[in-house]
Amino acid sequence: MSFQAPVAPPRRPTLGVSICVWRGEEVLLVRRANPPGVGLWAPVGGKVEWGESLAEAALREVAEETSVACEIAAFSQLREIRMPDKGADVGHHVVLAVYAARWLAGEPVAGDDADRAEWVALDRLAEVALVEGTLPYILATQALART
Repeated sequence: MSFQAPVAPPRRPTLGVSICVWRGEEVLLVRRANPPGVGLWAPVGGKVEWGESLAEAALREVAEETSVACEIAAFSQLREIRMPDKGADVGHHVVLAVYAARWLAGEPVAGDDADRAEWVALDRLAEVALVEGTLPYILATQALART
């Protein structure tokens, strides 16, 4: 009888959602409290749970991270994020389903993975320390939220 080392399961990207909630000319952003991107601002987002639809995950994340109520206006795009770790290999590989949404009620209160949550006016987005690469997809959702 020979010894066989256990085979590691294949690495796969993480499936997540990102949702840009619009209230007029303002978008809901959270400042990340956990890695990656601690201290940087981004739209609400997170992992999809087993058995949950992408849209359900997006709405759940908004409720958990900000206590804001919203309705999804449209699917915007898939966004792929690959970040190297300390070595040459990929440390994080995430595929995000990005949604545009309209605000229904509530003022943002940071919770869960955020240490701040607030409405940011469109003309202030360039001043905010955003997670790299998020500005184009935030802007792409604005028109979708109006439909």
